[in-house]
Amino acid sequence: MSHANRFQQLLKVGPLTLIVLSLLLLSFISFPSNTSAHAYSASYTNIKMDTKKTEVVFSIDTLSILELIPQIDKNEDWILNQLEIKQENHHLEELITEGLTLDKGNKEQTPEIEKMEIEKKDHKEFLTIHMSFPAFSPGDTIVFNDGFYFNDTGTNYVNFISASYIDETSEAVLEGKNRTWTMLLTEVQQEQQPGDGQTVQLNPEQKQTEPEQPVKITTSSSWFSFFKLGMNHILSGYDHLLFLIALLLRKQTLKQYIGIVTAFTIAHSITLSLSVLDIVNLPSLLVESIIALSIVYVALENIFREKIQFRWGITFAFGLIHGLGFADLLKEMALPKSQLAAALFSFNIGIEVIQIGIVLLCLPILFYLHKWKDSLKMIQYLSWIIVAAGLYFLINQLFF
Repeated sequence: MSHANRFQQLLKVGPLTLIVLSLLLLSFISFPSNTSAHAYSASYTNIKMDTKKTEVVFSIDTLSILELIPQIDKNEDWILNQLEIKQENHHLEELITEGLTLDKGNKEQTPEIEKMEIEKKDHKEFLTIHMSFPAFSPGDTIVFNDGFYFNDTGTNYVNFISASYIDETSEAVLEGKNRTWTMLLTEVQQEQQPGDGQTVQLNPEQKQTEPEQPVKITTSSSWFSFFKLGMNHILSGYDHLLFLIALLLRKQTLKQYIGIVTAFTIAHSITLSLSVLDIVNLPSLLVESIIALSIVYVALENIFREKIQFRWGITFAFGLIHGLGFADLLKEMALPKSQLAAALFSFNIGIEVIQIGIVLLCLPILFYLHKWKDSLKMIQYLSWIIVAAGLYFLINQLFF
């Protein structure tokens, strides 16, 4: 059969059939699997150090726990409950203590697990484990290791770390093969103050110390962690990718394409910043539902609107909502103001790099597609598939 005949047969498939087939396919590929990591695995680690002890609070999404310990799900409903946590307490403690280690120099520290509880973060359930370790002192080198999903090459598991000692705070992102975070607590140096009528004499070999300052934390993390995080976030954000592809599908001028990409970039950058800075906040359910509707709306425009004009306007409006969706990860980290600007900038640049890459990849294909005789019908059928995907995201958000 020739390529032309195959193409003609494809065009005979009705839109309703495409929607049904697409929903079935989406349901199949998104069903949880015990053998591989789900679309997005996230954990949050908060390390708080003082002179008496070190407190570590580790939160990981419950779906990851169900994947890592399949036998914990007694009723096989893919929901972790407190009774199952109690019954499998030994296996959970074993998973945590083997997956996470906190070392002082080359010596592993033994944790005391104080409690485990289920918490909700943005409509997602997390298992939170409270642990305590021995205290660390200035001059100690602390090494934190995360081994969750380490041997799973297909995972996009990420651990957001925030550590504090006195008034100093530092953050990092662990992902991929980068699973080790090193912290060095520098020595505190005291300023010597002479008494009334006294003169302090320094030994020739003694150096004058600097004024007292808080203990500093130096780590192995950098802006590049947040840059990669931004890249991975949009690559795993299928709703954002579908919205962008739907915007590009219909035939437009190069000027219009540039206007669309620019409008989307400016819009989501604005609300991403405002949301992380805690200036603008909307419920996560509302944001994710509007994002799903934005996919459906643009795809329906591709199908029913005869001429596409001023698409940059609708792109800007929906882009404001997509920016709020992008902000969820950084908001969970509760970044301090001293680190916020650099993290926000790096994260956003990571998003833009992937976005521009997708546009540069799609446009040559679309320019070639638009030369076909029946290209409009093909674009309409592709848009029906995108409509189905958007409806799936919406239904999944509202009812599951």
